[in-house]
Amino acid sequence: MRQLAQNAQDDFRVKAYAGTNGVLLAFDVSKAKKNGLLGFAIEQKEGSKTWQWLLNSLTFPDTEHSIPEWNATPSNIAPIQKFRWADYSIESNTTCKYRVHLVYGTSAAPVLGESLEVTVKTDDGIPKDHRVIFNRAVAASQSFGRKFPEVDELITENKDLAIEDWPKKASDWLQHGLLDKITDFIERAGNDKWALDVAIYEYELKAIVDAVNAAHKRGVKVRVIYHAKVGDEQTGQNENSLKKIPASKKRGRVTSKIFHDKFIVLSKINAQDEHVPQAVLCGSTNFTENGVYRQANVVHVANDKAIAGHYQELFDVIWRDPEDVSATRNWINQNNAMDPNSNLFVGFSPRTGGADLAEFVNIIQAADKDLLFSTAFKLPEDVLDALLGAENDDVLRYGIQNTASRITGFHADRTAEFTATALLSKGLEGWVKEGLRGQRGKLLVHTKIVVANFTTDSPTIISGSHNLSKPASNGNDENYLIIRGDTDLADRYGLEVLRFYEHYRFRYYAKLLKFKQAQPLAVDDSWADNYYKAGNLKMLSRLRFSGR
Repeated sequence: MRQLAQNAQDDFRVKAYAGTNGVLLAFDVSKAKKNGLLGFAIEQKEGSKTWQWLLNSLTFPDTEHSIPEWNATPSNIAPIQKFRWADYSIESNTTCKYRVHLVYGTSAAPVLGESLEVTVKTDDGIPKDHRVIFNRAVAASQSFGRKFPEVDELITENKDLAIEDWPKKASDWLQHGLLDKITDFIERAGNDKWALDVAIYEYELKAIVDAVNAAHKRGVKVRVIYHAKVGDEQTGQNENSLKKIPASKKRGRVTSKIFHDKFIVLSKINAQDEHVPQAVLCGSTNFTENGVYRQANVVHVANDKAIAGHYQELFDVIWRDPEDVSATRNWINQNNAMDPNSNLFVGFSPRTGGADLAEFVNIIQAADKDLLFSTAFKLPEDVLDALLGAENDDVLRYGIQNTASRITGFHADRTAEFTATALLSKGLEGWVKEGLRGQRGKLLVHTKIVVANFTTDSPTIISGSHNLSKPASNGNDENYLIIRGDTDLADRYGLEVLRFYEHYRFRYYAKLLKFKQAQPLAVDDSWADNYYKAGNLKMLSRLRFSGR
């Protein structure tokens, strides 16, 4: 959801972007109003709460924080000295009002000037047929460390402690409704008039296994296709989780690669005992502890019969002969040709010729304003080149990748790269020690998201299980969505990429620079100089995010 507030002269404006669980505010003022500007003071009214000043962790030189226990000061006293501000901790379905004030005067006596008010709602139900939800996933984060210090001690004593034995508030904070979305989707199949077709790579998490078993027990027509490979540890785990599902209702996808799908099709059963698809749950989330709680992941529910129908077709192809990967490949080659003109394209792998990768590159290269991306594993050189773009072009890029490469963490001004797994292993002033609490492995960012031209009215989204890699194209079973022109869905995906980008960028620089105290606020308008220099990426950021 996007809303723009502007004064009559349009020399001051505020643009708000609301995603699933966050709001991004972008500001712009004319060069004349920049003179003497100390920053922005922001008031927020979240839901039914009272108006309150948002806080700043920075203060003017030689000034103590007015709220020392929070290491912060209200922004009417310590104004925000940047042209974007974001809160990624707002619950979904929440109406938020903001008043953004220009701040002048002096550091000793800030004066509030002109203000604008804007109202947005997180996860506002538009588009009505799509729900997108993300877990918090950052068990190593400052927020988690401050909120649940007892968990650190608990995990230190028992590193193999199952997530079910964690304090429920801590595990719920991490899954943030993602697990609930999966189990709620399964529970929509109420009786023998419904069917659930599950295609899954890693099938382990007890809560999801129990939900599928309960659906089978109440008469739902359940079928499961799972990753299967002789002597493979994951295959054994999957088969152990499927013990309560009859042999006739489960089939292993015998592949030399990876059956990397993770989707569930919900269907009604008609009078002819046929499946009539109603909805599909898809995304990047494996049905494991790590997938649901610890790795950054997304669940996308499409209550769209046509989209669900595409997934059902693929499921049936694999179900008929799960040991014949070439049959699936041939079907995809013949029936799932890439369509660059479709507003919503449902794509599958494996396929021959790499047309999916070529289309991904085309989408990325067509981004002429900005590019947001989050990836997990090694990428082909042409995809890497497309994400990095031409040297000194004017496309804004904000990216994060879990696996070390040329784009591990791509700073918008291209001055540095950083790693997603950077941790603050020692407590710094104002910050708590971080660690991989209960994490298995170092895969922290598992989302595969690209949002091209996020700030425009014509964004394009790529999301799914596909790792944008050659194995994902020509070897693995994969699924993905390409969504064009939907700003509401772009806001959901885009804000999540920015959340993780900013989270890990902070970690990296805090550790690299070993700072104990950040630079104080500027006492004049010099902080904004680069935002008005022609050709400077900060100037492009100011203009584009504010909708110029």
